[in-house]
Amino acid sequence: MKRILDVKNLQVSLPTPNGDLRAVRGIDLHVNKGEMLCIVGESGCGKSMTSMALMGLLPKRAEVTADAMQFDGMDLLSLSKKERNQVRGMRMSMIFQEPMTSLNPSYTLGNQLCEGIIKHKKVSKDEAKKRAVYLLECAGVPYPEKRLDQYPHQLSGGLRQRVMIAMALMCEPDLIIADEPTTALDVTIQAQILRLIRELQQEFGTAVIFITHDLGVVARIADRVAVMYAGQVVETASAQDLFSDPQHPYTKGLLNCIPVPGKTLPGSHLESIPGVVPSLIGELKGCAFENRCSVSIGECCYRSPSLENHLGSEDHQVRCSIATASSFREAV
Repeated sequence: MKRILDVKNLQVSLPTPNGDLRAVRGIDLHVNKGEMLCIVGESGCGKSMTSMALMGLLPKRAEVTADAMQFDGMDLLSLSKKERNQVRGMRMSMIFQEPMTSLNPSYTLGNQLCEGIIKHKKVSKDEAKKRAVYLLECAGVPYPEKRLDQYPHQLSGGLRQRVMIAMALMCEPDLIIADEPTTALDVTIQAQILRLIRELQQEFGTAVIFITHDLGVVARIADRVAVMYAGQVVETASAQDLFSDPQHPYTKGLLNCIPVPGKTLPGSHLESIPGVVPSLIGELKGCAFENRCSVSIGECCYRSPSLENHLGSEDHQVRCSIATASSFREAV
């Protein structure tokens, strides 16, 4: 399967009064054409920083480096500002977490939907409006033609998010990055939006990076999953393998925290991962999860593990000295 995005050793640092905050620390990931990759992890693990780095939307003070950041054969880091804007507007797009702050309250939805496609594809206003109406209809927005003359405040949160999804599809991008697009929505609307994103992704054949902290969401929509902790990918696998055979202690901890219908009794204590995430300012020695891990050994304090294949499979990789050692023994 063709890779649409291939990232190697992505690092993002931000200066602070106490030193450089290393928000993303050497991430390797790839996305195949038409694939749904979910990036999951707790708040502050670097998920959104990764997405902003891929889109080129980080502030100027942020330092971004990578051994490779290839998008369909193009090196994103070597593109000029004008070339990056062209790629970002036409071939890569983003659905943000809060549509009310992403949509401009001063312009109609029609203006905002049509602006990108008119600029990048040089179509007429009538053609742009026809596509906007078509995509709003695909996104389940009632009375789509009427919505073009409305403003964001006139729509509910769920409808605004559907407009954002339609906007992301306007230029027929090859890759969409969705940064926790259902966080601000209630559970019923959230389920509708998740189903919509999955259906549209399959219909248009668009690759999607879906960022979330909810493993329930991951189980519902993911083809492949990358688990992040303290600015690093600690495990990556197909959704089926990750849920049936998790290898990293952090992944196991996240899965243990999920209440299971029929097994988790009402009023009983939910599982939790003890400890706190280490500070990402300056260098980290050893495994970042060592202070919270129940199976850590002496070398975890000073040896920083790399992302290695589990049982020799490139489809399942884990960043853990203990898991990879066990994997090696099983393979032998």
